[in-house]
Amino acid sequence: MATVAELKAVLKDTLEKKGVLGHLKARIRAEVFNALDDDREPRPSLSHENLLINELIREYLEFNKYKYTASVLIADERLRKEERKSTNIEDLHVSQAVNR
Repeated sequence: MATVAELKAVLKDTLEKKGVLGHLKARIRAEVFNALDDDREPRPSLSHENLLINELIREYLEFNKYKYTASVLIADERLRKEERKSTNIEDLHVSQAVNR
């Protein structure tokens, strides 16, 4: 019969192999930062340029399979709300940003 320590080790190994453990750690880390974030001080609104930069960073992270790091970035509620708008290059007015 397996001991509790052996069961823990097998469970941890299984969760790591499936990527679940890393995702959970990233979500917990993001939630801790959200809890520590000072809501009394309003954040500046995201400009089109900053939104484009955030999207490029997110795409880079996802392309290179940094899914846990990307999940922390996406955990920021403002970024999630902006993503739901199905951002595309035309919406970001990239030509205006490049010409500056």
